Amino acid sequence: MKEKNWDFFMFVDMGIDRLHHGFWKFFDPQHPKYIPGNPLENSGLEYYKFIDRKIGELLTNLSDNISIIVVSDHGAKRMEGGICINEWLVKEGYLKLKSKPQGIVRLEECEIDWKNTIAWASGGYYARVFLNVKGREPEGVIAPGDYEKIRDELKEKIENITDDKGNKIETRVYKPEEVYREINNIPPDLIVLFGDLYWRSVGSIGFNSIWTHENDTGPDDANHAQHGIFIYRGELDLKGDLGEIKIEDIKDIMLKHF
Repeated sequence: MKEKNWDFFMFVDMGIDRLHHGFWKFFDPQHPKYIPGNPLENSGLEYYKFIDRKIGELLTNLSDNISIIVVSDHGAKRMEGGICINEWLVKEGYLKLKSKPQGIVRLEECEIDWKNTIAWASGGYYARVFLNVKGREPEGVIAPGDYEKIRDELKEKIENITDDKGNKIETRVYKPEEVYREINNIPPDLIVLFGDLYWRSVGSIGFNSIWTHENDTGPDDANHAQHGIFIYRGELDLKGDLGEIKIEDIKDIMLKHF
């Protein structure tokens, strides 16, 4: 930072993200895998303190007239489990496979009977569900006139998926036009936030269950959450409670400095 006269300087610390995904079960008593008194129980707090010290060291090298923004692109919360969305679609008759896979495999590696498939999905921190629509997909089966009926049917059923104990988990299912001001290319037909993002979407096939407490892409203790952080020190008058700001608002705040 001392070597150039910067107009704008930015860096990303990935350590906090990795901490959440790899260590959340050690410091959150509500995590299903938490063990009281474990040797890493204070790991979260200690890393936050470490990062805070590093930010403090950085600020000592800056003059008071330089604006500082600390921001995250998402929040984090404990992951209580995963919903195997494609297993559920198979169970409900929406997704047909030509043969049952041996072991746990990605859907892309399965032979799908497209002529008898209504929907399939991808996994991740949230699920994306796609409908096999005639005229849009290579082997589409859903007539355009039946599209909304089937989409609404799936939306209602997915919202009622429970956890492995039969409890409701407050899943939210959105149509892309309800979320985005503009839709480009071919978006998912449904966007699914399982259990208010305490549950992730698992896309692989072969679990023989619609629930899992392991991630199909590797160990993971946390899921992305809806609310991130925003901290500001600078020339703009942003005192007081800003309320809930959106991620695009941060761009506008930054541009006011130029």
